[in-house]
Amino acid sequence: MLFTLKKYIGGLMLPLPLLLLLIGLGLALVWFSRWQKTGKAVVTLGWVVLLLLSLQPVADGLLKPIEDKYPTWRGTQPVKYIVILGGGYTWNDDWAPSSNLISNSLPRLNEGIRLWLANPGAKLIFTGAAAETNPVSTAEAGARVAESLGVPRSDIITLDEPKDTEEEAAAVKAAIGDVPFLLVTSASHLPRAMIFFQHVGLHPLPAPANQLAVSSPLNPWERVIPSPVWLLHSDRVGYETLGRLWQWLKGSSGEPGEQ
Repeated sequence: MLFTLKKYIGGLMLPLPLLLLLIGLGLALVWFSRWQKTGKAVVTLGWVVLLLLSLQPVADGLLKPIEDKYPTWRGTQPVKYIVILGGGYTWNDDWAPSSNLISNSLPRLNEGIRLWLANPGAKLIFTGAAAETNPVSTAEAGARVAESLGVPRSDIITLDEPKDTEEEAAAVKAAIGDVPFLLVTSASHLPRAMIFFQHVGLHPLPAPANQLAVSSPLNPWERVIPSPVWLLHSDRVGYETLGRLWQWLKGSSGEPGEQ
């Protein structure tokens, strides 16, 4: 119940739904109250913030410091396990297998397989419970896609009970103990994930995937025209900021910003 409530409340606090609620409040004040000037100011504020968060320099300027916490893993330290954290998914047998990994999940899996190829004999560990209406778990969906790309099932371990990152850390500890392993997740999520895994006494080696903040050249118009692509980047900032705050409130780490 708490998990579901957390998802609903957290979802409403992300940039797009929050700004739509703000603009809706402003429209209600304009149309149905005497505070029309206040309503106009609220609508204007919501519109301006939504515009700014949809621009590449603003969105990626906010996201890049989070993603830059850990560089792409290019180390030579051999590992026996590569943990790929679950993300968005569905399961439709009529689709190409990889189409079932939504948004952040496929880049995580791609990076995990790259690291698996660089570590012969290592096991891929997929984590994540099933969505409420899906008989296939997040972990199993990742495993099936990995199999379709040539990873033997014997090299795959699925942990399909954890519902969030904190539970994933506990499940991984129960499965492999405290041996070093590569922890693969989105670059924006990795700083928070590292805290959870270190908090339970594990020794993860950070392996970021799915970097989104663009610092390489772009066409000039891509920097000045609002786009849902950049708004999604702002969404990641909001999601991880809320997650970090919740992590601190629960006492899973020290002061905000402490690693």
